[in-house]
Amino acid sequence: MSGNASKLRIAVVFGGRSAEHAVSCVSAGSVIAALDPDRYEVVPVGITREGRWVLSDAGPAELAIVAGRLPEVSGGTAVSLVGDPAGRGLAVLEPGVGIGRALTAVDIVFPVLHGAYGEDGTIQGLLEMAGLPYVGSGVFASAASMDKEFTKKLLAASGIPQGDHVVLRDAAGALTSDPAALDQATRDRLGLPVFVKPSRAGSSIGITKVTDWDGFPDAVATAAAVDPKVLVEAAVPGREIECGVLAGVGGAPPEVSLPAEIRLRPGTDWYDFSVKYVDGAVDVDVPADLTPEQVARIQDVSRRAYLALDCSGLARVDFFLSTDPATGEERVLVNEVNTMPGFTPTSMFPQMWAASGLSYPDLVDRLVTGAVDGGPRSHG
Repeated sequence: MSGNASKLRIAVVFGGRSAEHAVSCVSAGSVIAALDPDRYEVVPVGITREGRWVLSDAGPAELAIVAGRLPEVSGGTAVSLVGDPAGRGLAVLEPGVGIGRALTAVDIVFPVLHGAYGEDGTIQGLLEMAGLPYVGSGVFASAASMDKEFTKKLLAASGIPQGDHVVLRDAAGALTSDPAALDQATRDRLGLPVFVKPSRAGSSIGITKVTDWDGFPDAVATAAAVDPKVLVEAAVPGREIECGVLAGVGGAPPEVSLPAEIRLRPGTDWYDFSVKYVDGAVDVDVPADLTPEQVARIQDVSRRAYLALDCSGLARVDFFLSTDPATGEERVLVNEVNTMPGFTPTSMFPQMWAASGLSYPDLVDRLVTGAVDGGPRSHG
């Protein structure tokens, strides 16, 4: 164990180069506040929007959203992760010299990163090369869950139902060659409205709800500005349900939380970024008002989705609970799988586990303990 022999040294990494930079900062502030200082020594490591790693002195208060102001990683001592597994930590970047003196060793990394360059397998690969244990899913599961196209393919291969959709590769180029970008048969199949979204992004960034095909090109351009690969999804009327999954203790099967429901307030059209993080124009039911049979079905599909994507540590599975217009039967459709969901105490994932009997500090502690027990990952 590094540093103080009685404490575990945790590098909490946050910020990052993705459009979800601010959300990551907020989540990290909550995680830092929850780590027991008598048991853990926290090393806060911020990643700027440009990709610089810095030792941050920002506390939970500075990492919160206040009066609509979004937090951001800015200054701090420049550091770099030591790639040699024997280094086990961080080194200071000396101006004009490069990697200079060793700074500190760490026992474990908690990458509280959302979106590209954090939740997509990139930092997970870096940490594996450095030989450091870390919280969350590995390289493959992180990458596959971040890319909505491949999430859907893996879920389909496991027989897990989802809504109708199409994928536009090189979406900006597709619009240049064909402003419609979808043939009439596809439009007829999907119907209206549709949601146009980047394939590899989260927090509803870059998503547009299209209610008239005349607005489709602009919606694709908005999504393509975030990711050149774009998904077009048929809207699924019904209830929005979420469920949390945690790795089982000691190799036991994954555990699932009680599900929760997101309900939009009157006048709110859909669950976009502002509604999620700024306006607060939603109500949440934790747990959701569901029958025991519905709860069991959602929990079963959540566990199956977690395993289908080879997740580890944690995940949040998002659903639509709807009625099949042709048969009248109830459908449980998976929308997305998030391997590092929002992590403030008021985020859905911690709320669902609190309702299931696991408090926020205990949840954080369990994730850290599980990652330590698992040790460094290996491809051997």
